[in-house]
Amino acid sequence: MATETIPFDASEFFADAEAQAALLTDAFESGDAGHIANALGIIAKAKGMTSVAREAGVTREALYKALSERGDPKFSTVLGVARALGLKLTVTPVSEPAE
Repeated sequence: MATETIPFDASEFFADAEAQAALLTDAFESGDAGHIANALGIIAKAKGMTSVAREAGVTREALYKALSERGDPKFSTVLGVARALGLKLTVTPVSEPAE
């Protein structure tokens, strides 16, 4: 008897702002552009890809492609998505190791 599986959709687990912030924090800390794009995509899907795409000024299809694990979104797309998701990007200096 074959094992039956169901598709996994991570966006179902990131409906609240705290979980979304934790996902993005982890992604940015990884320094992996694909992980960051994918995390933004998961959150955008949780909020509704069509409305996020409209607010970000891109097509829904382009947003799916840009925010996939293999996507490489333009910085203007990242900023538009962040704005559409109600996020503010901030920068903190990396602390230098004590001598």
